[in-house]
Amino acid sequence: MHIVLMEDERDIADAIIDVLENDRFDVVWVRTPEEAIEAFVERDVAAAVLDVMIGSNLDAGFDLARHLRESGYPGAILFLSARDATEDRVRGLDLGADDYLAKPFSLTELAARVRALTRRAVGQRAPGISVGDVHVDLTARSASRQGRPVDLSRKEFEVLEWLALHRERTVPTQELVEGIFPSAASGAAVVRVYVRQLRQKLGRDVIATVRGGYRVRDP
Repeated sequence: MHIVLMEDERDIADAIIDVLENDRFDVVWVRTPEEAIEAFVERDVAAAVLDVMIGSNLDAGFDLARHLRESGYPGAILFLSARDATEDRVRGLDLGADDYLAKPFSLTELAARVRALTRRAVGQRAPGISVGDVHVDLTARSASRQGRPVDLSRKEFEVLEWLALHRERTVPTQELVEGIFPSAASGAAVVRVYVRQLRQKLGRDVIATVRGGYRVRDP
């Protein structure tokens, strides 16, 4: 997935790029709105991470977001800004942003928010996903195997949904913790419990344990 990052401070940009590329996003770093628009023309962009203030332009991110939405861009927009006033947050959301993160911020939180936004965007584009004989209905938020419905709890479905949306790769346990169980005292243990429950309901062959995480099997 392509992510456009508009940030004019190299140190901040480098840190963000490192954490997003670790999640296997293809990050396109730009320093100006003009470069950002060019990047959008050349690529299918899943999400934009935009610093609100670029150089002396205090509203660069806001102006770019307005342009993107008016041009029909349907993807996710996340603002980064040192301006944390309520009116700035409201303005950003009113311009069509999906999220607003005030500086200074945690890189792990930023990565989790980007994962959540892109996961939502993928879900909006695809009403359902089939992995082998398991079908995950993203609209009805239900699952079935070989055409037979499987009764899943909300969290069980969220784990299966996350694995199905990222079926092309191994999903690290920590990614599931941050994305689904961020407040759990022992997140990795909670993930193991839900994976075990999914295997009991769907079959042990559906989810494979891979070093560091899990992956759905797609025969």
